[in-house]
Formats: sequence, C-alpha cells, structure tokens
Amino acid sequence: MLKTLTQFLSSLRLTVVLLACAIAVVFFGTLGQTSDGLYVAQQRYFRSWFSYWTPHDATFPWIPLPGGYLVGTLLLANLVVAHVTRFKWSWNKSGIFMTHIGIILLLVGQLLTDMLARESVMSFREGDTRNYSESSMDFELAFLQDTGSNQLDQVVAFPGKLIQSGTELRHPLLPFSIRVREAFENATVRARGPMVDSNRPPASTQGEGRRMIIESSAAKRGMEDRNVPGSVLEMIDGGRSMGTWLGSGILRAQSIETASGTWRMELRPVREYKPFALTLIKTTHEVYPGTEKPKNFQSRVRIQNLDSREDREVDIYMNNPLRYAGYTFFQFQMGREQLEQGGRGTSALQVVQNPSWIAPYLGCIIVGLGLLVQFGIHLGKFISRRKA
Repeated sequence: MLKTLTQFLSSLRLTVVLLACAIAVVFFGTLGQTSDGLYVAQQRYFRSWFSYWTPHDATFPWIPLPGGYLVGTLLLANLVVAHVTRFKWSWNKSGIFMTHIGIILLLVGQLLTDMLARESVMSFREGDTRNYSESSMDFELAFLQDTGSNQLDQVVAFPGKLIQSGTELRHPLLPFSIRVREAFENATVRARGPMVDSNRPPASTQGEGRRMIIESSAAKRGMEDRNVPGSVLEMIDGGRSMGTWLGSGILRAQSIETASGTWRMELRPVREYKPFALTLIKTTHEVYPGTEKPKNFQSRVRIQNLDSREDREVDIYMNNPLRYAGYTFFQFQMGREQLEQGGRGTSALQVVQNPSWIAPYLGCIIVGLGLLVQFGIHLGKFISRRKA
C-alpha cells in the first residue's frame, strides 16, 4: 500500500492533472467574482479544500471543484515525493534541484501567508493617538467596563460570526447573557419617522434603538463596498429580561446598567492592539493643479513604545511605508473634516502583518539562480562539444 501511494504521489500524470485542476479553479473562481465579489470568491474557491461553482442567479446545476488548499497541498506533496523517490542527485541536475526547491518555498510561503498574514486599517485625525488597528471586513460585539485604574477598560468581545439569530452568548465576566433576536449581514439603520413609521415598532426598547428603525439590506460584494451588520439583542439577567438593544456598526457605544456597574456595548470593527502607539502629527494632501489626482499624501506620525523607551517621528507617504515591530504601515487614504468639526486632517494607514513576507523573495531568487545554473551547465557542455 505504501509503495502504491508513493507511486501515485510521485506520478507525472498527477502533476498534469493538478495543474489542469488549478487552471479550472482559477477560471471558475474568476467567474465567481462577478456574483460573489472578490473576498467571498477567495474564501470559496481558493481558501478551501473543496468548492463548487454555481451560475449567476441559479442554484442548479453546479460544478464540484477542488479547493485551492487541496490543489496546493497535493502539488507540494507531488514535488517532494518525486524528488525523494525519482530524482537522483548529480551536478548536471543541480539547477533543476534549485528550481524545484524555489518552487517548494513559493508554495509553502503562500500557504503561510494565507494562514498568518493580517491586514487592517488605522484611522485617526491630527492630534489623535492610536494603539490599535481595525479590520475593514469583520465586526465584533464588544462590552466594556471602566476598571477605574489607569483609564483601562475590561473588554469582552464576541466575534461577529457568533452573532446569529436565535443564539445566546455567555461569558464569565459578564453579569448577563445576550440573546440574539435578529441578525443581519448588512443592515440600514435610520431615524424613526413619527408619521411614516407610526405602525412600526422601534428597533429596540432600550438605548439608541428606541428612536431607530432597522431594515435588512442586500449584502454587498464589491471591492469598494462594505457591509455594515446590524442586530437586535436582548439582555438576560438571571432569567429576567432587561430589554432589547440595537447593535449596529454605525452607532456609538450604548450603556447597560447592571447591579455590578455600567457596561458599554458597541458593534464595532475587530480591533488588533499593538504594543506601541502612533500619534498623527500632521497630514499633507497635495494634488496636481487642476485635477483631483493625488500628488503627495503624507502623514507625519510619532512612535511611542514604552517597552523600548522609543519616542521619535517619521514620515509615511506613497511608496515609502513604515516598517516597525513586524508591521508595515502604508499610506492608504487621506481627507479633511468639515470646518464645523475643526477642519483637522484625517489619515488612514493600511497595516499589514506578514511573518512570511520574505518567502516569495527567496523563492523567486532560488528559482532564478537554478535556471541560470542549469542554463550555464548546458551552455558549458555545448561550448566544449564545439571545441572538440
């Protein structure tokens, strides 16, 4: 059985089939972007072991497909097993070995990047300090309570994927449980009109929702679009209902009074806290005369790290990111507040953390060197035969 499995994994036929499957996955994944959007298509076709393609606005027929994880894993196994069992080391094949090692590094690096890389956004105004960045796609239901020491909060956060209609959320630190009455992937929240909505009850009985109406909206799939989730949450304390609250990504934190103190609730983008802080000192927003095309977007920030006692200022602008503590900060967006809000400049930095960022560079260098070595060996043989 082991011999049969080894022959199967090292087969050149398997290589050809897997490459054909990779082409099919890329083709149908590209088609899927038209209806599902880029991010959903990535999850369905490339970040999965198995997937399927369904024509636009249809539930049947569908075409089963291998996922990107399955194709990549089998390609990696095929290459490694073929080297161990079929290829014999010799100087004449050293370039081929180097090329294959580079390809293996590219496959492993892509898998590690997919599993470990994180992208988020740090948005602030001139004078603001941030020690966290926020996800542009995922939300969390957060409950905060002032601890009374050093302006620190006790935070309990539930991932957005747990907020489903009919579920009940509990945590040992919370004096109440949360029962999800309704949950929407994308919701519109608006003020309740006294005449238009006279026959419609308010979104909730407590908090901001007493003056609001929540309506489900079609989920957006475009790259520039963003879904804002919404939910109606009932707080349960010892089996007794405390009322319902409206959770929305556009509302500020709302207070919940309990016997043990006051908690603040908000449905917000997922936060990733950093061991340092950035303060936005100044923004520079320049465009080419007579156009809206950006000429120079630049943020002057101050880095403060209590652990390393570091306190310095740096500039972040297009094609000149800040690399610090394993993070890369790119200049992403820039704007200015309305004059009635003070007119301060605003800046958004894209924050990328990728521990395996060096793998693609090393893989490409090794593949290039391998091709040069193999070409050099054949060239040397050709020249020697010409001389003979």
